[in-house]
Amino acid sequence: MTLGATEASPPDGGLPAEHIAETAEAKQIEGRSLGQIAWARLRKDKIALISAIIIVLIILIAICAPLIVKISGFPPDQPNFKDSHGNDLLDNSLGGIPAGGLFGSGMSTEHWLGVEPQNGRDVFARLVYGARSSLLVALGGTIVAVVLGTVIGMVAGYFRGWVDAVISRLMDILLSFPTLLFILALTPVIADRAQDTFGIPDNNSLRLGVLIFVLGFFGWAYLARIVRGQTLSIREREFIDAARSLGAGPGYVIFKQILPNLIPTLLVYATLIIPTYITAEAALSFLGVGVKEPTSSWGLMISDASNWYEGNPLYLAFPGAMLFITVLAFNLLGDSVRDALDPRAGRS
Repeated sequence: MTLGATEASPPDGGLPAEHIAETAEAKQIEGRSLGQIAWARLRKDKIALISAIIIVLIILIAICAPLIVKISGFPPDQPNFKDSHGNDLLDNSLGGIPAGGLFGSGMSTEHWLGVEPQNGRDVFARLVYGARSSLLVALGGTIVAVVLGTVIGMVAGYFRGWVDAVISRLMDILLSFPTLLFILALTPVIADRAQDTFGIPDNNSLRLGVLIFVLGFFGWAYLARIVRGQTLSIREREFIDAARSLGAGPGYVIFKQILPNLIPTLLVYATLIIPTYITAEAALSFLGVGVKEPTSSWGLMISDASNWYEGNPLYLAFPGAMLFITVLAFNLLGDSVRDALDPRAGRS
């Protein structure tokens, strides 16, 4: 007696339902790439999510600075001496300090974070625009350092021989420089030379460009040494030998085979170097070789606040808090990205 298929045949070719479920789950696990595994780990990391949200908000503030300032109604470089009702914002009898507000900061419904002494510029507007300068220099310098360090490091590690020797000695020379002193000395010199040679006006756009170039130039050697070491290891792998045996040239092997395997390292380095450049820009502006008036910068605001913070600590607290929160968020996110991309960090 032959039973009908509907009565005797189990579903899916005779395989038990439990086996089918286990096979589907195994296929799903096996199909996960390193990026998917890292993303799964990051989604479970509350510190990483909070840090990412803070970073996104700060970036949005920098991008939308003109719109935000338009809503507040006070440009960052505009002096304000009277409010909309005609009342004085500054007390000239006391040296031009703000009249009223918390700790005498001039805070009001019009000036949300108060006004600066002597000139009455809106602190909130300058704080918002300061995010633009800090993030622009940090992101620009990071891009320059990552591009130079990645390309030069891969070339040194792949070709080896005299190419590797020359590039390695160059990296050693750059790493031996006192970076801060050279940046302090070179930034105004390069800006002045560009102004004289190419007729470029000495404005803050030029200074921002010089800062990006100088920070990136002195920062690529650190990454290049890391990339070189990893390239030396990757070039000995079987898939590299297979690509070369099929006729692939150095350019294809470097950028199509080696570079994708360096992406995790580059991501971690970028997230960790951005806060370093944010603080570097603030320090340079504080020392007078970075952004200058009337363009706003957190470092410049801290420099100005050094003249007033004894009477009102809020002038130092606002830019200092923004700088601290931004750098901390990038550092925490960088640590989380490093742990998520590390296969030894634990199972997701």
